[in-house]
Amino acid sequence: MTLVSRASAYPSPLWLLALITLNGTLAMHIFVPALPAVAHAFHTSAAAAQMTLSVYVVGLSLGQLTYGPISDHFGRRPVLMFGMALYSAASLAALFAPTIGLLVAARLLQALGGGSGLVLGRAIVRDSAAGETAARRLSLMNLMTMAGPGLAPMIGAAMVGTTGWRSIFALISLLGLAGLVLVWRLLPETSGERDSVANVFGNYARLLKSPAFVGYSIGGGCATTSFYAFIAAAPFILVDQLHRPPSEIGVYLAINILGIWLGSLTASRIIGRAPMSRLMVIGNLISCVSAAIFLGLAASGGLSAALAVAAMLALCFGAGIASPTALAQALSINPGIAGSASGLYGCVQMIVGAICTACAGIGSNPSLTVGVILLAAALVAQLCFWLASGGADRASAPA
Repeated sequence: MTLVSRASAYPSPLWLLALITLNGTLAMHIFVPALPAVAHAFHTSAAAAQMTLSVYVVGLSLGQLTYGPISDHFGRRPVLMFGMALYSAASLAALFAPTIGLLVAARLLQALGGGSGLVLGRAIVRDSAAGETAARRLSLMNLMTMAGPGLAPMIGAAMVGTTGWRSIFALISLLGLAGLVLVWRLLPETSGERDSVANVFGNYARLLKSPAFVGYSIGGGCATTSFYAFIAAAPFILVDQLHRPPSEIGVYLAINILGIWLGSLTASRIIGRAPMSRLMVIGNLISCVSAAIFLGLAASGGLSAALAVAAMLALCFGAGIASPTALAQALSINPGIAGSASGLYGCVQMIVGAICTACAGIGSNPSLTVGVILLAAALVAQLCFWLASGGADRASAPA
């Protein structure tokens, strides 16, 4: 009996996969409110404190590139346990870091460990299921993990104000240790035949030669992490342009996360009733229309806080539908190297998010800039999805 069939007989708990996936991004979002306190504690600049976030994004990108092919060779479970152990140890190092430089280094290691959950949670779902079943499980897992980005900044702010910013790392370390124990006790191995060491990193080259995989990956990134542009510019749009108090920013962002949650819930309910490629395109079309409305309001001077939140809520709803379907399609291109595919897909998402975030600072009108970025990204995603679906159809067609 192969490992895959055993995993099918004893499926991995979806709540556990959601927990280990959440850990990777939780450490990024929960630490944002602590940046001013960190700068004050180390008598350093805001830019230096911001490095604790920048290196975290870099670490997640590098980690996702690395864990996929390594897990295709050594198996999901041991690689995931190593990543969770590194995540917990680095969190403890950050807790006691005496200088900003050592804190930045600890954050890099923390991200390298946390990236294991992002990659392998998705890969384990794909190991145990395929097609519509995999997309449905990915949608449900997405529902579980959406609470993190919405609640994490508020939790972080509360901890900074009561127990201090270092207590955040104590909490993260405990969550990492809990995840490690749960993986050890409850998670079966799900990978089947293992690649040789000589071939394992060549998987990326094979994936990058697939127009369908590249299309789904770039399209998925543009459909989802382009939202980072709004997150980066939200304080300037809501406070400086729309004259809302800073205390409302977290609430507005949480409402947008609710949109992704609702989109993922919708996708989980209708997958199987319509082709995934159609759901993917329709979901992103909703985002296109929402981005166009946001841009039109920003250009005409008619944007208000309520209209901005409503447009972004609709955009995130569309992204919640497009995201799991695009991911499932990408991981189905070559099921034998799902770990590599998951890692490369995640890295592309981070790259797209970083580009959109950097572009959000261009110009003197942040709402107009964000509107242009969101609409351009949604249109690129739509084009990529159409091209990828056509490439996948040609690849599966009989000779």
